[in-house]
Amino acid sequence: MSNTIVPLISSGVAGPLGVLHLPRLWLKVSLEQRGILAAGYPGAGKGYDQMVIDALALNRDAVIAFIKSSKPTYPQFEAWVKSQPGVKLDKATVDTINGAIRGYNHDDGTRKSILSANGIPDDANAFKDAINLNNLDDWSELHTAVLK
Repeated sequence: MSNTIVPLISSGVAGPLGVLHLPRLWLKVSLEQRGILAAGYPGAGKGYDQMVIDALALNRDAVIAFIKSSKPTYPQFEAWVKSQPGVKLDKATVDTINGAIRGYNHDDGTRKSILSANGIPDDANAFKDAINLNNLDDWSELHTAVLK
């Protein structure tokens, strides 16, 4: 059994601020800072993580440093986000980033790889969106690392 943790909070989950993926970003950075994030997962990657950081006008280094130094609960992290100078949490910004997260699709190769690893045919019924494909990938990783 692995001593690392697969981040099982989906990108499709929002906390009280209503921002999709923000809880997953907090979890991944928190796990990485403690050295227990499962291999293959970036703490703060260049995809959804950076999309959220940029959309909310947060400083990437400050986000990582706050989580590393303070080890906040998720509500404490959201309170810190709200306190950041210039942060954008208005309805239009949140709706825009949430729409971008919901609407993002992986490239064909990534989609085919995730579906294949899960024994799911790449047909008209297969997921196309990154949220659901990433969920499948997380569940597969957890199964391999812990449940198998």
